Amino acid sequence: MILSDADILRRLEEGDLVVEPLSDPDIQVQPASVDLRLGREFLEFQHANIPCIHPNSEQETGEYTEETVVDEDGEFILHPGDFVLGTTHERVEIPDDLIAHVEGRSSLGRLAIVVHATAGLCDPGYKGQITLELSNLGTAPVALTPGMRISQLTFTELKTPADRPYGSERGSKYQDQRGPQASKIQGDREFGGDQ
Repeated sequence: MILSDADILRRLEEGDLVVEPLSDPDIQVQPASVDLRLGREFLEFQHANIPCIHPNSEQETGEYTEETVVDEDGEFILHPGDFVLGTTHERVEIPDDLIAHVEGRSSLGRLAIVVHATAGLCDPGYKGQITLELSNLGTAPVALTPGMRISQLTFTELKTPADRPYGSERGSKYQDQRGPQASKIQGDREFGGDQ
């Protein structure tokens, strides 16, 4: 079952679902979703003197990413063809009986802005800010401003709560993340890690 605005507001009030800071529930809580705002931090991918990125290497992401922090009243220009990692302003806590889906807002989609490439899911038990995989598929640069509503979360109730929710007990790599996080895929079991 997908949560409606009434369900979302009830769960927020009860405190088992957390979206904070939720500065304007009248605007941010939609009929079946919650709008999340854009944070100030971005990780930009740079052309680097490396032949390619190997997911199984211990290669430092600093070799090919650069952090940009935009002033609160500033803007980040996303150029056609660009791919950057951004973050939500809000921090979320997803209870063990819900899964959250990260979606783009249709108004930005109509400007060719995509908010995730593949990572459109927040598992039960996830806590932290959400890294956004921002792309401009259009032909004109688009100005993104911190605080603008950039994405939305929908919530689906699980038939039963997860037995093994996302979190430190599982060694989950992105739990409690703050700001955009580069890939930590080298920690996956198939690449010799423990996750």
